[in-house]
Amino acid sequence: MRKELLRLRERMQAERIDAWLIMTDDFHGSEYVGDYFKCREYISGFTGSAGTLLVLKDHVGLWTDGRYFLQAKEQLEGSGITLYRSGQPGVPSLENVLQERLSAGETLGFDGRCVMAGYARRLREQLEEKGITVVSGFDLVGDVWEDRPPLSREPVWILPEEYAGMGAGEKIAEVRRVLKQKKADWFLLASLEDICWLLNVRGNDVECTPVVLSYLLMSQEEVRWYVQTEALSPEVRDYLAQTGICLREYGEIYADVERLPAGSRLLYDENHVNDALISRIPPEVEAEDGENPTLLLKAIKNPVEVSNERAAHIKDGVAVTRFLFWLKKQRKEEETGKWQTPVTELGAAAKLETFRREQDGYLGPSFYPILAYGEHGAIVHYAADEDSDIPLRPEGFLLADTGGHYKEGTTDITRTIALGPLTREQKEMYTLVLKGHIRLADAVFLKGAAGMSLDVLARTPLWERGLDYNHGTGHGVGYLLSVHEGPNSFRYRPAATRGNDCVLEEGMITSDEPGIYLEGRFGIRLENLLVCARKRENTFGVFLGFEPLTMVPFDREAILGEMLSEKERNWLNTYHRKVFETLSPYLEEEERRWLREETAEI
Repeated sequence: MRKELLRLRERMQAERIDAWLIMTDDFHGSEYVGDYFKCREYISGFTGSAGTLLVLKDHVGLWTDGRYFLQAKEQLEGSGITLYRSGQPGVPSLENVLQERLSAGETLGFDGRCVMAGYARRLREQLEEKGITVVSGFDLVGDVWEDRPPLSREPVWILPEEYAGMGAGEKIAEVRRVLKQKKADWFLLASLEDICWLLNVRGNDVECTPVVLSYLLMSQEEVRWYVQTEALSPEVRDYLAQTGICLREYGEIYADVERLPAGSRLLYDENHVNDALISRIPPEVEAEDGENPTLLLKAIKNPVEVSNERAAHIKDGVAVTRFLFWLKKQRKEEETGKWQTPVTELGAAAKLETFRREQDGYLGPSFYPILAYGEHGAIVHYAADEDSDIPLRPEGFLLADTGGHYKEGTTDITRTIALGPLTREQKEMYTLVLKGHIRLADAVFLKGAAGMSLDVLARTPLWERGLDYNHGTGHGVGYLLSVHEGPNSFRYRPAATRGNDCVLEEGMITSDEPGIYLEGRFGIRLENLLVCARKRENTFGVFLGFEPLTMVPFDREAILGEMLSEKERNWLNTYHRKVFETLSPYLEEEERRWLREETAEI
């Protein structure tokens, strides 16, 4: 049993709390969180970016999704923590376990700042019927966490309109138009990505996500930004003043919510505002839960953003293609005995980062790099560390899922790379995944369709063989914000929460990333980012489709051409011609010759 867990139980006993819930969230419901907020990781030792920990007096459980099953199994071994594989047949939900293990008169507790209001509301409704008390005014992990990292307070910077494509004043006006339609007097916004999008500011308070820890409260007359003001330079302060933004200290939001005028109408999204904030809304204020109006406005990229994203993907394509060439060259040298220092997973990741840093306007990775060799590729979100890092060999697959932030936008790409001889099965699996990728990328559909309507295209080649992958096929991508952005996505199951399903619109950027994962053997994933674009219009309506933003070749060594249909082969050859035409002017002669061979017609 981990000592951190034992100390938490001691605090629970002192406060007469029978169960303690630890989410992955920060105060804003962010997907990735700063070190200050990694309470679940501190108590459990599980480092995945998604998961929920429940600590009871005689039982501890951790729930996570299919991306992290193998990772969690390894990291929780010997900890005394039971792994619950969310969504799998026969696996009880956290709510079921609470219902079964807690009795009337007992108490569930959590830090209300780190649990979103919608989830907290549902928990209370379920448990209070049984006479179970729910309390949210404690930070028990903070009480036992020695040397807890400080709250991040990185400098704020302005995203110029040449990159944003629209001024903050215009965006605020659009939101006010929505508030007027909804007859709302105030709008409470806590999503970090939405706030930064609205104000055209960026920061570095969350690793791999250039956002600023802050809240926003606005009406038709004013916009209040609650931020750690020490992070603001004189230039940023002047910009905010000129934009009409009123500054408040970060923690003042709670008192200001309590002071909202009686009879006013407040709009908020309970899935993106924490429970501690909502509990402070006066009863005399009419509180309306609804989707943040910023969500869809942010997801539909304007023409300037789309143009900039194309530029970002050219830079990223150059970096990744140069990495692929370097990797293949190292492999050939090893085959002849010339490779004196073997490359490991971490070494390969560092080399790719070097190529990206050579690109003008590169700001940093958009998520933790996943370079997974051999059987590690079957762990969907594997992250190499000093203990797991293994050398690459001239055989099998290396799965490389990486991305970057550039001033022109955000990238996310996965290529599975043949490092040497492959088996027939490995080639078949690669080609099946490629077929699914192409079918989705080549889709044409009537406007009004959602990503859930199209997911089957990517899965069909695998489903026909009795195979599948345990993750969504695609997610929306933010513009120099979160690499995972709703509401657009590709998945065949309805989303569990509001804001993760929507009709696809021109300008939305979504990933296309089917895969296959064979535990203990290998994994394959192939990912491009696609921008939704108009294809044609006639008496039947407007037809949409996709254009690939990612410009990197697929691995010819792994493709069985005879498995591709003529339509799939035409798409691949056209795509590869575009990759060569786009990237070749930026490559050295030896790299260019290799790329010409790699993109030759199949």
